[in-house]
Amino acid sequence: MGQRLVAAVHVRHPKTNDWLILQPGDEPDEDLAEVITNPGAWEPDEEDGGDADPPASNPGPDSASNLHPEPQPEVEVEQTKPARARTRKQAGE
Repeated sequence: MGQRLVAAVHVRHPKTNDWLILQPGDEPDEDLAEVITNPGAWEPDEEDGGDADPPASNPGPDSASNLHPEPQPEVEVEQTKPARARTRKQAGE
């Protein structure tokens, strides 16, 4: 029995190159399961106490760790006064 999905997954079929939408509860064939790299898409395994591993070991750009990236530190920008424009009186002197 294959692994079940807990979330809807959009995936390109590796052989036909067609886009497919797999629904929660689906048990995709092995060729499809290999391209679903997000571990959060799978139900936990009952045998090993709930630690679900993705069928493929290659985490892609859609992995769960990329959903909430670390905030970047703020960069301080030095504020400077704009240069004063010369007035007509100053220019004529």
